[in-house]
Amino acid sequence: MSAIRSVAIAGASGDLGTPVLNALIESNKFNITVLTRHSSKARFPDTVRVIPVDYNSIPELTAALNGQDAIHPLRIQRRCGQSQGSTLPIYQSKIAVHKALQAKAAENPAFTYTLVRHGPFLDWGLRAGFFVDFRTDIPPFYDGGDRPFSTTTLATIAKAVVGVLTHFDETKNRPVYVHDLVTTQRQVYTIIQKLAPERKWNPVDVSTAELEAKAREEWAKGNTDLPSIVGLLCRAVFAEGYGGEFKKVDNELLGLGFKTEADLEEVVKAVLGDSL
Repeated sequence: MSAIRSVAIAGASGDLGTPVLNALIESNKFNITVLTRHSSKARFPDTVRVIPVDYNSIPELTAALNGQDAIHPLRIQRRCGQSQGSTLPIYQSKIAVHKALQAKAAENPAFTYTLVRHGPFLDWGLRAGFFVDFRTDIPPFYDGGDRPFSTTTLATIAKAVVGVLTHFDETKNRPVYVHDLVTTQRQVYTIIQKLAPERKWNPVDVSTAELEAKAREEWAKGNTDLPSIVGLLCRAVFAEGYGGEFKKVDNELLGLGFKTEADLEEVVKAVLGDSL
């Protein structure tokens, strides 16, 4: 394939799908088709084609994807097959999908894939209190709060998707790694303290190993909602040996820069300013 021109996107009204769709449109490089559920009430710009589909219907998906060069997303999280993170149950289905993609690409040279591994969402994670739960007087520091981890804003991930689609040969059949910056819980906490000097918190140390054990119990019971499995996510991001910090990234290849500590403070201020 010489270049990707026609791109289909599923989940285009979601937290990540919306900025990805906007980045695709703003790039002015693609013919865009949005796939939606038949029941969806979401509205999209007139510049994109919208096709309602039943995601369980192979005939409908086949018809909708006919003539498309690429589809986004297949949600493969960044830790699949990476260090101890691959042992966590939340990633097993994603690892299986990755293996299926590898097998399909080996069978058919015309089929390719790219995984975008980006760490936890920076802005979403701040808003949700995942990095530092500023909503409680006793926010948890996971395993001490000093473990460096890579993190990326939704907007940068969207730009990375465009970068992948415009660098087809360099990114096919492999994961690409991106991040805005590497930080720690304590660094984020220091910024929050600076922005809200009148507020007082008393952080407490929480073991990610204990959180993992509790989450595995819930998983075994069939409880897979976010409150039940968040301990697995904390283990993956904040525990030693789980690949939370990317040592090498593809930002330069994809045309992405990096955020500084000052930029991080601006993101924290923009996301949490009214809530502190």
